[in-house]
Amino acid sequence: MSEDMQRDAIDCVTQALEKHNNENDIAEYIQEEFDKKYSPSWHCIVGEHYEYCVRPDEKHYILFHLGQLWIALFKSG
Repeated sequence: MSEDMQRDAIDCVTQALEKHNNENDIAEYIQEEFDKKYSPSWHCIVGEHYEYCVRPDEKHYILFHLGQLWIALFKSG
């Protein structure tokens, strides 16, 4: 993911955390914002403990954490 997109992802997560309390709402907010800004189809996984298996395009993928919360954001399609 480009550095600009990475910054947008971190900013978007920060906004989501300010607006929402549960992980599903946080993930949905991030996904919808990235769909608007970078066109569909983005997927977002948020949580402290989870596993997933995807093969995303490296240009459209980021995995990072803020505190104990991990965020995987990627585009498909």
